[in-house]
Amino acid sequence: MTSLSRELVFLILQFLEEEKFKETVHKLEQESGFLFNMKYFEEKALAGEWDEVEKYLSGFTKVDDNRYSMKIFFEIRKQKYLEALDRNDRAKAVEILVKDLKVFSTFNEELYKEITQLLTLENFRENEQLSKYGDTKSARSIMLVELKKLIESNPLFREKLVFPTLKASRLRTLINQSLNWQHQLCKNPRPNPDIKTLFTDHACSPQNGARAPTPVTLPVAAIAKPSTYVPLGVHGAFPPAAASANASALAGWMANANPPSSVQSANVAASSLSVPSNQVSVLKHPRPSSTPLGMIDYQNSDHEQLIKRLRTAQSVDDVTYPAPPQHVSWSLDDLPRTVACTIHQGSSVTSMDFHPSHQTLLAVGCSNGEIALWDVGLREKLVSKAFKICDYNACSPHCQAAFVRDSSISVSRVSWSPDGNLIGVAFTKHLVHLFAYQGPNDLRQHLEIDAHSGSVNDLAFSHPNKQLCVVTCGNDKLVKVWDLAGRILFCFEGHEAPVYSICPHHKENIQFIFSTAVDGKIKAWLYDNVGSRVDYDAPGRWCTRMLYSADGSRLFSCGTSKDGDSFLVEWNESEGAIKRTYTGFRKKSAGVVQFDTTRNHFLAAGEDNQIKFWDMDSNNVITSIDADGGLPGLPCLKFNKEGNLLVVTTADNGFKILANADGIRTLRAIDARSYEASRAPTEMKNGVDPISRSVERQKSLDDVSDKTKAWELVEIVEPVQCRAVTMPDSTDPDNKVARLLYTNSGFGILALGFNGVQKLWKWSRNEQNPSGKATASIVPQHWLPNTGLVMTNDVPENYEEAIPCIALSKNDSYVMSACGGKVSLFNMMTFKVMTTFMAPPPASTFLAFHPQDNNILAIGMEDSTIHIYNVRVDEVKTKLKGHQKRITGLAFSSNLNVLVSTGADAQICFWNFESWEKRKSITIQLPAGRVPVGDTRVQFHSDQVRMLVCHETQLAVYDASKMERIRQWVPQDVLSAPISCATYSCNSQLVYASFADGNIGVFDADNLRLRCRIAPSAYLSQASSNSQALFPLVVTAHPQEPNQLAVGMTDGSVKVIEPSESEGKWGVAVPVDNGMQNGRTASPSIANNPAPEQLQR
Repeated sequence: MTSLSRELVFLILQFLEEEKFKETVHKLEQESGFLFNMKYFEEKALAGEWDEVEKYLSGFTKVDDNRYSMKIFFEIRKQKYLEALDRNDRAKAVEILVKDLKVFSTFNEELYKEITQLLTLENFRENEQLSKYGDTKSARSIMLVELKKLIESNPLFREKLVFPTLKASRLRTLINQSLNWQHQLCKNPRPNPDIKTLFTDHACSPQNGARAPTPVTLPVAAIAKPSTYVPLGVHGAFPPAAASANASALAGWMANANPPSSVQSANVAASSLSVPSNQVSVLKHPRPSSTPLGMIDYQNSDHEQLIKRLRTAQSVDDVTYPAPPQHVSWSLDDLPRTVACTIHQGSSVTSMDFHPSHQTLLAVGCSNGEIALWDVGLREKLVSKAFKICDYNACSPHCQAAFVRDSSISVSRVSWSPDGNLIGVAFTKHLVHLFAYQGPNDLRQHLEIDAHSGSVNDLAFSHPNKQLCVVTCGNDKLVKVWDLAGRILFCFEGHEAPVYSICPHHKENIQFIFSTAVDGKIKAWLYDNVGSRVDYDAPGRWCTRMLYSADGSRLFSCGTSKDGDSFLVEWNESEGAIKRTYTGFRKKSAGVVQFDTTRNHFLAAGEDNQIKFWDMDSNNVITSIDADGGLPGLPCLKFNKEGNLLVVTTADNGFKILANADGIRTLRAIDARSYEASRAPTEMKNGVDPISRSVERQKSLDDVSDKTKAWELVEIVEPVQCRAVTMPDSTDPDNKVARLLYTNSGFGILALGFNGVQKLWKWSRNEQNPSGKATASIVPQHWLPNTGLVMTNDVPENYEEAIPCIALSKNDSYVMSACGGKVSLFNMMTFKVMTTFMAPPPASTFLAFHPQDNNILAIGMEDSTIHIYNVRVDEVKTKLKGHQKRITGLAFSSNLNVLVSTGADAQICFWNFESWEKRKSITIQLPAGRVPVGDTRVQFHSDQVRMLVCHETQLAVYDASKMERIRQWVPQDVLSAPISCATYSCNSQLVYASFADGNIGVFDADNLRLRCRIAPSAYLSQASSNSQALFPLVVTAHPQEPNQLAVGMTDGSVKVIEPSESEGKWGVAVPVDNGMQNGRTASPSIANNPAPEQLQR
């Protein structure tokens, strides 16, 4: 279903709720699966209507979708079972045990036995774990608390728990707008049109004398519009209606001193606070009049009359026809995602800010009170200032006492002034420092202010009355404005909790300040003594920071609640209500998520050891990166003013500079100038030779600084240059590794051999490996259940000719695999076969789970068809036909709603997975004379748009949205053997490719430039590395560690390979402006890739 169709469902839901069609509302919620109404779910559970509870729940998830879903259904059925026992209804309890709880025995047999034993007890409370079970009502309430947590954590319910922010009766408004437009087009418009039906377009019947059209309003009797309606539940299923927008952005915010609080929206009324008359005229703007649609060309006599009426028409409520906005094209490549360098600061970085005009000049504040200036283009610390009190005697007694009790201090905020001449620094105790910046190494303290009692939480610069001022806030609940001499100009009182952040801004010539407190209150202040103009609640009602887009037109906030839930939203300034809520925060946060904006188009936030990016006009995360690892759980980040560089803090007291193509060129230009300067005649200064200093800096560059020899390849040829570990009990020359994958948790590796046997290796948590994740530094355990069962597939007699295939469930609970015979479903804990299906012929050759339903499986077949199979009902829903030979690859994109299939016929087919219709079929470009043979594999990039296609003759990147190739690489030079397999790294920054001569290539994913070659001598024994018959058949990448890969060898062995601990990653980043686009390249010598005509040789 398209996004507009989805939004239409929400409009219908709102209409049904307003019209009190209660049962229909919940039926549509369940059938569409778009909105899970938590209040309705709670009501039914508290009432013990268990059949309705499960029926409603089934619209959103099934028992075995994931571990959260399984736990939800288990808790419900357990409660139903216990209530039957409590009523002494043993027959009903046995029925529930057999029909409802039996399904969980497959996953936890011991628990099922324990539940069964409750039947033997006179009172199940005799069981120690159930001894505190109270009455039915309290037990249901306790269960609901647990269920709510599980539902909110379940990824299947993401974006389905909150109804979108809509004005009241939005569907009616759209109908009114449509009727108004239809009335505008009437040849004979009546002043009071009679609307009798919506089934046909409106048209006024002819009458004597044409009159100017008037706005159309539906008759009350036709569609009654309620004045108010009650929200369905605390989760904001149907938010209260927001009033119509006020004339100006700030006027809308300054609407009511005490409006009702709501995360979703807020009612706006006329302000009871006085505003100076000279400001009122500025705060109000005339409503833009309707203008004709410029794209319409009627080419008839009615055209001129229509345009005249449109121009002279009266204003229509809620209807304007502005000129279409000019959209600037963008792509993910505009985001700074490539790690350009990593810099060690020496102490934990707490705040950062780029200079407003010098794009590579970075101010850094630290947890030990130090501030530093870095030129990130040179990777050089220009100046550093340790914390020092300038005039201790001038400090207040409270300030002095604070330093006597504890002398430690940290920087809470560092910020450049708009002209770049000053740096403001706020500290966690009382003080603010201003530094004057007069040159690269010239940073002088300008002013010290004893600003607040307790911590100074934020600092910013503003320009009231064209005077540069400093705005601060602190734990004393105050917001203060200072001039550059340290004199206080304004002190704003009104917050009832410590003020967390400030956001000065202006609209035309109106200067104002937003402030947020740790109780979640948002207030706005003009530079006067009238008081706060706004009193609203921020989402989460805890620590929130507000920022404007670079052009000042859009307002955003990001914050975290005390419970660890994070919220990133856009505000509608004209109403003081939330306009858009962005999704993508995955886990509870121990602190406050930090964010920034850039280019009037992107948002970025640091969470879950990653950087996540959003398009301002889209709710969903467009991409996320871990910046090659090493980020803290909640990294701090900041864009430069051009948006081509992004700095992010690291967990080891430093920061990383990320860049896009333009940013890398900027860094290169600075470093090139530095390098040229180092070659000019110089003189010794202070006993230091500038030449040696520059040369030393030149040698230290690690990622971008290889521009003088950008095409130089990093060769890993010795075992000491990397880490490698061989899985125990894996070597078996008679059982080559056919398929290899990591478990989704990253704790284990699963290998499927050509003989149909699957092996699992797990790493244990210990002092050497506290995370328990896969690593090349520790030998894992060949894991088997206590029963000693081995996962063995149904195989034919001639299994050597079979095509093994495998797919792992998202929660690692079960694995599906086949090897020429039936598809087997194995329990990953017990290794038992849960079921088998799809008996040959034809045999299955590739398996892929549907991204939205674990019960739907796409199965590629030996006869070139694709079966869409429902595991739950054991039924093939449809068969897809489009290939000429067996299926060798399948990949879903949930963003594009497509299934991509590849076959041994070298064809790539694109299927719409809603209708299962084929959208397009293309053939990969093969060298002249080559017959399509061998496997063609496909894998989607993390952005779910680009995809990697691998064939023995090439690597290629395709844009699936356009269904066309954008880049290609063919074997050559040191990597001239056929490609055996390839895969993206977990962050899609790298491509790992294995070759039939034992080499492994590491490529930059964006441009397919070779970054590093891992020779077989680096990860194989000396005797093995000389064997031409020994090479990787398959390669896979760790799901969380971007620089870890595993290979399955022709001798059955499985190896995990990582860079050496000293390096930490594979090679260096290559220039982004190289590579072959659309099959062409400027220079093979630079691109490491032949032109298309060379493929024909």
